Amino acid sequence: MAGHDLSSPTRPEVCELCGRAAPLTRHHLIPRALHGKARYRRRFDRVERLTSILWLCHACHKHIHGVLGERELAEHYRSREALMRHPEIRAFVDWLATKPAGFRPKRPARRR
Repeated sequence: MAGHDLSSPTRPEVCELCGRAAPLTRHHLIPRALHGKARYRRRFDRVERLTSILWLCHACHKHIHGVLGERELAEHYRSREALMRHPEIRAFVDWLATKPAGFRPKRPARRR
């Protein structure tokens, strides 16, 4: 792996889902809890596991993990486009995008 840059993708100024300016967190598209599992080690090399991320506001990040489990994320939602195709995530992101930068949803997201 010599020569590979394991630094994170450049941090944007706004959430990569809702587009609001807010404190951002790293969302690993291949959840970190699965990085050590043989199935995911075979499917994704170390660089991909570590650098496949989106920068999200806390509300979007919390909502994603409230709606989808880690295996579901790793199997079906490994890109921004895939996340935005999920109807519950899309509806939340579209709603949140209309709110001001400091707005925080009151109800926590719940996993189905």
